[in-house]
Amino acid sequence: MTKYLISFPSAAMVLPNDDLQAVWDASHAVVQEAKDAGVWVFGGGIDESIPPVMVAGDGTVSEGTYPQTTQLEGGYAVLELPSYDGALQWAAKIAVACRCAQEVRAFHYDPAS
Repeated sequence: MTKYLISFPSAAMVLPNDDLQAVWDASHAVVQEAKDAGVWVFGGGIDESIPPVMVAGDGTVSEGTYPQTTQLEGGYAVLELPSYDGALQWAAKIAVACRCAQEVRAFHYDPAS
């Protein structure tokens, strides 16, 4: 089966503070549904309070990230599914729960992962 990344940037989730609990509850319900279905691999939100760092092959650590990933934030889920259509269906459920569109990407198959 293929693993799919379903994600959204933080800026896509624009809603009143009064709705946060409802979104929280709805998103956790979808996560539980995916776990119950046996398709959940892992997921969560990027902790934007911790800045990214780069670690070189020699172990040197420097602040920052690749220029093309300066906006890497938001919420992510990885699901293992039998089809792309299944990934789109789960993305729709997550979009409803989080009240924002979701991006879907497929990982290359690697039998060792």
